[in-house]
Amino acid sequence: MSNRHLSRSIVLQTLFELDFSPDNKKSADLSNEEIKNVLKRNLKEFAPGFEDDAFVFSLIDQVLKKRVVIDEIIEKAAPDWPIDKISIIDRNILRIGLAELLFGDRKEVPPKVAINESIELAKTFGGENSGKFVNGVLGAVYKEIGEPGKEQISKKKKHDEPLDITQLPVETLSGALVYAKKDDEFLFALVHDVFGYWTLSKGKLEAGEDVQVGTIKIIKKEIGLDIQLEEKLGDNEYVATHPEKGKSLKKVVYFLAKSDYKELELEKSGGLDGARWFPLSAIPELRIYNDIIPLIAKAIEIITKK
Repeated sequence: MSNRHLSRSIVLQTLFELDFSPDNKKSADLSNEEIKNVLKRNLKEFAPGFEDDAFVFSLIDQVLKKRVVIDEIIEKAAPDWPIDKISIIDRNILRIGLAELLFGDRKEVPPKVAINESIELAKTFGGENSGKFVNGVLGAVYKEIGEPGKEQISKKKKHDEPLDITQLPVETLSGALVYAKKDDEFLFALVHDVFGYWTLSKGKLEAGEDVQVGTIKIIKKEIGLDIQLEEKLGDNEYVATHPEKGKSLKKVVYFLAKSDYKELELEKSGGLDGARWFPLSAIPELRIYNDIIPLIAKAIEIITKK
């Protein structure tokens, strides 16, 4: 067993112990010193000679610091599995994997390595379906963040068949880039997702629902704005992976919409954690999905001509 894999196993053992405390004292209630003492004891018992392993302490620190956000991401990626319904082992393997995938140093631990290591932990310590479940959740998150490092992955074997998206179930969504004018300055309303990106407000259309009527309703519900649709900005489509239901093709139509300026009222959602107005000058500094950038550029071109 490699040193890093052993280290992750020790972190998993420690997180399990903290979650399974007989007196129900949660890790969130423990001091850093108490947590480190549990970790040191497990290192001494299961990995003698690793007591000064910096990687172990760094990893558990990252998991505990980001646990609230990580748990929200798990619930978004596995909506049929509330966090308290996931087994303690699987839950903590996902926490470790997401901590490395989303918040770790990708030069030190590439995304694919983080995912594969978590799958191996699941196969070793989890139940019969743990490996498949962990792979499904982490794979869904990996695709959602744009598959970083994909170009570094070795070429697929020749017998691998390409994905036929025409055979996937289709989910239709709509959204809008909403702008307002305040003090002679144009502002954009953007939402922030739990993956750390600023993006456009969007939602699922009901079957047979008029796309423009549906978009107005979606924006009102998600960020509390009454909007006037001005013109279509474009269409996006992407393959999404659900850990239980598998792959689906999501098709999204986006509009440019105008609104009066008011404070945004973000709907409570497992997938979003913020909403703000931004001046046009701030847009280039934001972390935005690549497929959204052309839509914003088009919108800027349109409204600056007004």
